Amino acid sequence: MIMSLTSTRLSPDWPCQVKTPGSYDWERSAAKWLRELVPARYASYPALIRHPVLLARHAQIQVEHEIRVARTALQTARADLPRLGLHEGVIEHTIKLYAAEVMQLQHIARSVRAVTQALADTGR
Repeated sequence: MIMSLTSTRLSPDWPCQVKTPGSYDWERSAAKWLRELVPARYASYPALIRHPVLLARHAQIQVEHEIRVARTALQTARADLPRLGLHEGVIEHTIKLYAAEVMQLQHIARSVRAVTQALADTGR
């Protein structure tokens, strides 16, 4: 997590697309980054536009769901993909792809938690 809003020392999970908390326009950069993580229709809802912490909450839920989907795809690939007529090389490549996606999504989830906490801290 972030050390404090006045500190420039951030978590290694802090997204590079988001400015440091407390800096000029940082909340706008956070909202822009968060909008990229949710389906477009959610990003245009007025409540989520006016309250970035709500957008952050929804992004957390969205990413957690994507992690579950990627894990399910990974866990079932070896059993399901051969039935689709895919060659072993394609199956192995797909398993590696799903494993990498789970890792990437876990990193994004940590980043969203850090941004959410910073947004919540500024709202206090």
